[in-house]
Amino acid sequence: MPLINKLPSHSVVPGRSHDLSRLRIALTAFFALDGFIFAGWVVRIPAIKEQTNASASDLGLALLGVSAGAVITMTLTGRLCRRYGSHPVTVVCAVLLSLSVALPPLTHSAPALGAVLLVFGAAYGGINVAFNSAAVDLVAALRRPIMPTFHAAFSLGGMIGAGLGGLVAGALSPTRHLLGLTLVGLLVTAVAGRALLRQEPPAPPERGPWPHAEPDRDGARRGGRRGLVLVFGLVALCTAYGEGAMADWGALHLQQDLAASSGVAAAGYSCFALAMTIGRATGTTLLERLGRARTVITGGTVATAGMLLGSLAPSVWAALIGFAVTGLGLANLFPVAVERAGALTGPSGVAVASTLGYGGMLLGPPSIGFMADWFSLPTALTSVAALAAVAAVIGVTTRRTMGR
Repeated sequence: MPLINKLPSHSVVPGRSHDLSRLRIALTAFFALDGFIFAGWVVRIPAIKEQTNASASDLGLALLGVSAGAVITMTLTGRLCRRYGSHPVTVVCAVLLSLSVALPPLTHSAPALGAVLLVFGAAYGGINVAFNSAAVDLVAALRRPIMPTFHAAFSLGGMIGAGLGGLVAGALSPTRHLLGLTLVGLLVTAVAGRALLRQEPPAPPERGPWPHAEPDRDGARRGGRRGLVLVFGLVALCTAYGEGAMADWGALHLQQDLAASSGVAAAGYSCFALAMTIGRATGTTLLERLGRARTVITGGTVATAGMLLGSLAPSVWAALIGFAVTGLGLANLFPVAVERAGALTGPSGVAVASTLGYGGMLLGPPSIGFMADWFSLPTALTSVAALAAVAAVIGVTTRRTMGR
């Protein structure tokens, strides 16, 4: 039985519990907003490409602005959170994210697009580190593994943003659509940000049976903690690699290798994303029953089996089932990895794990492409299964540090 199941239900003071609940709602709103805005931008990329008259290679270089801005800012945001607090940094980054998403339609060349996407990526990377750092503090204060619920909100926000973007694409120009995202973002930030800024970051609880105390009990030194943060960052990388690969190559695999129609092929990523959202929404219950280590081990194993089915199955429907199983397996690996890294070294740990995770999302699509040229696309997609297996092995080797 996991130690966290032995905690008394009244481990949080009632009055303080109300404040923490309001803080949880505010953070959930920011996670959902982040997914909503990013997905809304992504669905308008084809229209922006046409507007800027960019070639495929020019567009690819411009899109690197998002990646470069995110990676650079993720490295710096951990320091900003330590100095100014994760709550103010979250609000500032949310404002910047909301404003910058309206800029791409105002550009008319690939270099200009790359420049504004550098700003957008900086805001996106910054808010991810900031609200994950705030969430790590809240998880410690509540003594419940609620991190997956925040990431479920991000996934749900992304699904709503993508769906809404698809509906309005024919009716609204990119300029009006993305300006609408700006207005929504500023409105949500005004409401949720006010609640967030009113709440002081919760102080860490006294040491007890909560797994956060385990690294100190084992006598881990600072250098050892940094090494563990890199290990947990590797788990995040393995998970994000799969997400990036599924987003960019899943539909092509169904259509090219299994002769699926374009509509069915498009449903491939939807099955994966929906399963991941469901998995994260139920992640707290799963973590309370299994504990972190067994959740990572089980999730990595399930994702390995699911992706082997999804990539090697001879029929479309078996592949769709495999994609859904993969989403369920990967769902809680990233939240656990980020929470553990943050518990070990604070915002800097969140920054390292997030940067590695984002790197995995960037690494996945081109790696799949190269391997598909060398071998075949189904064979290349098995690399997602291989990295999921790596995450499961890490869960086994870090069982004591991760917490049961």
